[in-house]
Amino acid sequence: MFTTYAQETDFALKAVRSTAALCRSIQQEMVAPALAKSDHSPVTVADYASQAVFARMLDDHFPDDPLVAEEDSRALRTPEHARMLQAVTKYVSRIAPDASTDQVCTWIDRGGGTSASRFWTCDPIDGTKGFLRGDQYVSALALIIDGEVVVAALGCPNLNAQMEPDIGGRGSAVIAARGQGAWAMPLEGEGAHKLSVSTTADPKEARVLRSFESGHTDSEKIRSLLNELGIETQPVLMDSQAKYALLASGSGELLFRLLSPSRPDYREKIWDQAAGSLVVEEAGGRVTDLRGRALDFTLGRQLESNFGVLVSNGWLHQAALDAIHAVGADQRPESM
Repeated sequence: MFTTYAQETDFALKAVRSTAALCRSIQQEMVAPALAKSDHSPVTVADYASQAVFARMLDDHFPDDPLVAEEDSRALRTPEHARMLQAVTKYVSRIAPDASTDQVCTWIDRGGGTSASRFWTCDPIDGTKGFLRGDQYVSALALIIDGEVVVAALGCPNLNAQMEPDIGGRGSAVIAARGQGAWAMPLEGEGAHKLSVSTTADPKEARVLRSFESGHTDSEKIRSLLNELGIETQPVLMDSQAKYALLASGSGELLFRLLSPSRPDYREKIWDQAAGSLVVEEAGGRVTDLRGRALDFTLGRQLESNFGVLVSNGWLHQAALDAIHAVGADQRPESM
């Protein structure tokens, strides 16, 4: 399917298929106890286990490549979380039979790498709250070279290969490589097809995708944007970079990542955007920040030089930027 980055795309597809299947097993067996990180977002057994698997597989395929990822093992190493660590190790051992608790923590902490001329970034479960609700979540992995995302993969357990919500169905995987398109296929088996964004050019007809969690955006500004663009249909609420897969397949046209008034200084994490951004771009769409600037993946774990994110089918991008500016969504919100 791919000529450039063939080994990397094979690895990325295998990795997200493995972690997505593991997450599904954990969910089916009702293992969803959660810790609370400093930002109060939940961390589950599946988050830790998936990151450990990503790191273990990276060791096998590209041992010299750094990994920048969301989780670390500090909480897991404490005595009060010993049972959770045992559960994580049990699930990791299904893929890596040699796993021990110490080795699992080491694999998780491999995600503490720093950005370099070539590195991988992963979100073991993007949409943890969706996972806990039994809704949409993805395993996301991307390769960045010289600040450019060149390979991306999404494991989507609750989307079918046509990028339609299908809770408990076969699931899907999406793989993209720079200049070679974005492709969707079942989590297991063959049958890949190329993704293409919609050609809708009338803002009034745009379908908007937004985060399920209201705390992740500015709901008031979203309403203002809909009014400015003349959109009467309410946004589709969905967790995770599954939204990027839907937009890449033509099932939506606009996605706004606005800063929440409760977190006016927030900066996007690179693992929340890298894989999805390439999938959309390779399907013919466009991704910038809310001020029209390209996403800059060269500044560490966060998009420090960017302000929010705008994702579109390309045809509507300038109209969306104009609307963003008109309602002031490109300015830092006043803190609550």
